[in-house]
Amino acid sequence: METYREEAFIQAGLRVNFVQDNHSLSTQGVLRGLHYQIRQPQAKLVRVVVGEIYDIAVDLRRSSATFGRWVGESLSADNKQQLYIPEGFAHGFLVLSTKAEVLYKASDYYAPEWDRTLLWNDPALAISWPIKPGEHPIISSKDKAGKRFAETETYE
Repeated sequence: METYREEAFIQAGLRVNFVQDNHSLSTQGVLRGLHYQIRQPQAKLVRVVVGEIYDIAVDLRRSSATFGRWVGESLSADNKQQLYIPEGFAHGFLVLSTKAEVLYKASDYYAPEWDRTLLWNDPALAISWPIKPGEHPIISSKDKAGKRFAETETYE
């Protein structure tokens, strides 16, 4: 299976220079994000090689017609779908399977000093996470402390 072809991205009008590949392993119910870097923003190409996730991207570009809106896609080893997330978006996911291995390419290097977290459950965003009634996602302390959309740093 071919998972990336620069020529196809260029034909689609996307010129992205990926510089880093990341591989994460999470268990069912883990919710990661919503993460972004306010400087050194990263475009990402996300795919799942084991299991299934619900992947979310939130537009944080004030000049965009879709500012403050989100998209969500089910990505799995079975459906082999990928999600391209441009620079200027926050990113997160919820693990739906017993475990999930997520691979993603990034267009810039991780810079912890510019790392920011948007609150995953901010009512202003109204993200429809596929969480069943009575279930509670597993969330890191960092992600629990994310900022509300109205308070978060955004891009021009």
